Amino acid sequence: MDITLPELEQAINYWRTLRPSSGEERALSPEVNTLATVYAMMIFQQARTLPLDSLDQAARQLIDAWLQRSG
Repeated sequence: MDITLPELEQAINYWRTLRPSSGEERALSPEVNTLATVYAMMIFQQARTLPLDSLDQAARQLIDAWLQRSG
């Protein structure tokens, strides 16, 4: 199974809602930072989709949790 950029954006927004930025510097939560890194790499590589099995365990778990909750 692959994830698309729009789907990854939805997952990031889901985690941003659950774990908003914090502190004066508005630092990203670890969950959002993990997915934002994947997003940045997809943009850099001009990839429209990415196989889920190519992600590290942390990113995969976050996306799996989002998929389960989003139906």
